[in-house]
Amino acid sequence: MKIQESAENYLETILVLSQQHPQVRSIDIANELGFSKPSVSVAMKNLRENGFITVSDHGHIFLTDSGRQIAEKIYERHTFLSHWLEQLGVDKAIAEQDACKIEHVLSPETFDAIKKHITAKKR
Repeated sequence: MKIQESAENYLETILVLSQQHPQVRSIDIANELGFSKPSVSVAMKNLRENGFITVSDHGHIFLTDSGRQIAEKIYERHTFLSHWLEQLGVDKAIAEQDACKIEHVLSPETFDAIKKHITAKKR
C-alpha cells in the first residue's frame, strides 16, 4: 500500500522519537518537525484512522505493526542513503536533507539494488 510522503515522514519521526523518549506526544512531533500543533493533530487523526498509530487516553502515540513496518523501512532508507552520501563527500546536513527526499521516491527494487551494490563494494 502506497502512502503519502508526509505520512511516511510522520511515522519515521514517531519511530525516532520513540527510540529517544519513553512516550511520544503530538507536541514532541510538532517540535521535532517544526510544524504547528494543529497540523500535527490533523496528521495524527489521519494516521490513526488508517491504522498506522494508536493514541492512548493520555495522548501518547504508538505505532501499530503496519505503521512500524513503514517507519522502519523509511528509516532504514534514510540512514543508509545519508551515510552513503556522506561517504561520497557530501556535507552531513545536505546528505540528511537529500536522503530525506530520495527515501520516498525510490522503488523497493532500486533501493535494494543500490544497497546490494554498495554493500558488495565494502567487502
